Amino acid sequence: MAAITDLSTPPRGFPVAEFETRTANAQRAMAERSIDVMLLTTEPEVRYFTGFKTLFWLSPTRPWFVVVPAAGKPVAIIPSIGDSLMSSTWIDDVRVWSSPNPDDDGVSLLVEALRELGGANATIGTPMGPETHIRMPAADFENVRSQLGDANWVDTTDIVSGLRMVKSENEIAKVAHVCRIVSDAFDGLPNLISIGDTEQQAFAKFRIDILQRGADDVPYLVGSTGPGGFDDIIKSPTDRVIGDGDLLLFDTGSVYDGYFSDFDRNFAFGSADDAAKRAYEVVWRSTEAGLAAVKPGATTSDLWRAMMRVIDEEGSPSGKASEAATPKNSVGRMGHGLGMQVTEWPSHTASDDTVLQEGMVLTLEPGYSWAPGKMMVHEENLVVRADGAELLSRRAAPELPVLA
Repeated sequence: MAAITDLSTPPRGFPVAEFETRTANAQRAMAERSIDVMLLTTEPEVRYFTGFKTLFWLSPTRPWFVVVPAAGKPVAIIPSIGDSLMSSTWIDDVRVWSSPNPDDDGVSLLVEALRELGGANATIGTPMGPETHIRMPAADFENVRSQLGDANWVDTTDIVSGLRMVKSENEIAKVAHVCRIVSDAFDGLPNLISIGDTEQQAFAKFRIDILQRGADDVPYLVGSTGPGGFDDIIKSPTDRVIGDGDLLLFDTGSVYDGYFSDFDRNFAFGSADDAAKRAYEVVWRSTEAGLAAVKPGATTSDLWRAMMRVIDEEGSPSGKASEAATPKNSVGRMGHGLGMQVTEWPSHTASDDTVLQEGMVLTLEPGYSWAPGKMMVHEENLVVRADGAELLSRRAAPELPVLA
């Protein structure tokens, strides 16, 4: 198991060749399935193929469309407010309308483009599967389909997910950089937060520290505190005061140039009982087993089984899986893909069976429900290399850190 060694700050953006490669790979996959055009409507897919990056997606008012033809560059059909920014990307063909226009919010322009680029009786692909959605009013999408009545619509989730799951070295460098920033922030946390802070204060201090260290944003920061543990790992901070004997979990998805980190760390304040220390060690060892199982050709389900085996065996009173008490994992998966979104394909579950490939960026996230109302979760970020896992996050301490 290696750790990332390049500590340089990666440049922002991507060379045009990166987008050309992404588009060519998509078009090759489309040709294999006789797909004439592919319609993209969500922020990650639009950004992946064009480089169009803006926080304006937070507004639900306007739809945005990109069409990938069988050959040539993608075509953008977007509200006029985005014309200047989209025209600064590598895209040449940018078609705009004045939006919002509820009577025709880009529908006519989109139908015209799909007819032009796909031809008569076109086969039109768009992502329709798990972890996707159509980002336009449902009535407008039905209107487009009805106007293109002879078109054959097919699901291209596999094309998009297959491309995005395997990262380029440029993408990996961005994830590695933000992971390094967050690792440094976690290392500095003992000097930042103390008994007597409220959760709100602790979260705010940590978020500010990550930003000051060079992250662009901290859009995802969740966690919990509680006496000896907690049972909620996704809640927002409250005014609860941190006290002696409390455990703290911070789980953050921080961003550099549009790419996420996503890992957590656990801490105890003042003291920790033996049960909490043991729970920490079990999940740390489960993560070790997952890291050892990472290799090209293995599957996400192999990773899940390797991690779950440790939790089942070491989490039981005698160390035997047959004597394990009650369910040990209730989250449903033990990690996922990572990149332009804080969670991406694939999911590490008992039945996912996605085959690992070099260049996949993944999280390992075993969770252990070790007592009523108590759970422990560890998470690390890695990239799959020819010889196994290369850590992007700095490995958590093998024993539960206790803050004085």
